[in-house]
Amino acid sequence: MEWIILILLIVIGHVGLYGIFKKRNIDAWKAFVPVLGKMEWMKMVGYPTWRVALLYIPIVNFFIYAGLFVTTANSFGKFSFKDHFLSVAFAPFYLCYLGFSKAVKWMFEGETAYKEYKEQLVAVQKSKDKYKLDKLKKSPFFKAGGREWAEAIIFAVFAATFIRMFLIEAYTIPTPSMEGSLMTGDFLFVSKSSYGMRMPNTPLQLPLLHNAIPKTDKESYLKWIEWPHRRIGSTSGVKVNDPVVFNFPEGDTIIKHKTNRFKKSFYGRYDYGHLLAKNDVTRELLHNPDLFELVYRPVDRRDHYIKRCLAVAGDEFQIKDRQVWVNGKPLENPDNMQFLYKIVTDGRPESKITKRELIDLGVVHANDIERNSYTGPHSNLKFLYINKKTAESFKARNGVLDVSPVPDGDIHFEENKAKGLFKDLFPRGMKNGWTLDNFGPLKIPAAGETVNITPANIPLYRRIIDVYEGNDLEVKNGQIYINGEVATQYTFKMNYYWMVGDNRHNSEDSRYWGFVPEDHIVGKPLFIWFSLKNAQIGGEFGGIRWNRIFSSAYKFKD
Repeated sequence: MEWIILILLIVIGHVGLYGIFKKRNIDAWKAFVPVLGKMEWMKMVGYPTWRVALLYIPIVNFFIYAGLFVTTANSFGKFSFKDHFLSVAFAPFYLCYLGFSKAVKWMFEGETAYKEYKEQLVAVQKSKDKYKLDKLKKSPFFKAGGREWAEAIIFAVFAATFIRMFLIEAYTIPTPSMEGSLMTGDFLFVSKSSYGMRMPNTPLQLPLLHNAIPKTDKESYLKWIEWPHRRIGSTSGVKVNDPVVFNFPEGDTIIKHKTNRFKKSFYGRYDYGHLLAKNDVTRELLHNPDLFELVYRPVDRRDHYIKRCLAVAGDEFQIKDRQVWVNGKPLENPDNMQFLYKIVTDGRPESKITKRELIDLGVVHANDIERNSYTGPHSNLKFLYINKKTAESFKARNGVLDVSPVPDGDIHFEENKAKGLFKDLFPRGMKNGWTLDNFGPLKIPAAGETVNITPANIPLYRRIIDVYEGNDLEVKNGQIYINGEVATQYTFKMNYYWMVGDNRHNSEDSRYWGFVPEDHIVGKPLFIWFSLKNAQIGGEFGGIRWNRIFSSAYKFKD
């Protein structure tokens, strides 16, 4: 349907251009010839014909077309702000209006006349001839200060929207999942062209907003037009150990509270898949229309996550005793990779680890400052998310009895293991004994690859087949049905990636929700342009991290 609408709009635009050419006594059939028609259009309004080449450069062409539409309106004597807005926002229909309305007459070559006017205006302003200046101010090309400001602001928003959509966007790190490589409170610029420029799924959107209007429950986009995934370039540039920004795969369905009844018990989470995985949340509860509204978000409107890519399509991924292995080889680790460590001291005052020390060491996130299994300021047992270097510095202190990683990042690991309780990791529903520290082996799906599917292994691929690749999947009577037909094999349509946070015990990543499809890949972080300790400007744990400003966001080694 989206393609039909797009083709119709293109045809309507060319029909409008046909009418305009007839008014100008230009061979009207040229309007339907791709390059020739554009060249005639450029000449008609006074643009150089070489500018046609710019119409075939992605992103640039949006600005060239916008200028061409406005100049065409000017050529027919349509100078008002309303006409300029309509000529850009409803271009195909406006061209038809110009081409077929008998009341609209051609006046002059818009660009040529405008250049002549600007030259006269500059000359008169230099001569300070008030009479001639007043006369020029009566020209339809003259724009009063308010109009000029309004158009400048609109153009700036228009330009910023397209730059943000296709080239570079600013992001903030809200959680500690990538510490200590990327810190909570880091402000990043992210290149959206490094892995191929992705076309929007929902082009009808409020400028500079991602998925929600601040201070409201309203979405910031319309789903009247939804385009399928298209990308200029490919995601093949994603490499193992790249930090990558992507849309959260389980963020396709979100809940909106209609009452305050569950807000606290849901801990601020609103993604449907995550909540459904909780033991005390049922599908029936989330589908209760009196309590919640369920909203489906297209791919480009899902929340942004940033993790490190540890395996690409076709790789075999495994974690053995906290060490990642890819294709049977140990993967090089980031220098500042973190785990949850248990630190035991002898209880003497000189062995106490103070908050000031933790702040100086960079352990600044609020959840890291005090994770004690015993209450009280003088507890001799602490649990901290720290890197190996910090752990070694604690080991060297007098009065420190033990510094060791906590298995699976769970301070009650042994107790839970004895009870047969494990974290609900991917793939949900398969009891395979995988943990955060010992996970896999797992093959990452690649486009064109065919796998055997059975009711036993379908949890691995259910979301790929059903959600990401748009099939109707059912399991009944011990058989798998895809689009109504019995299936024992499946061929993947897309490449997939495996994303994990550097804070390995404090990151919700692919180990929890699985593969990241290629159409969810957004871009590559470039550099940190600003950074706040603990994401706050003041307070005991706040302040500016001056040493991180304009530093690389791609850092892997110190």
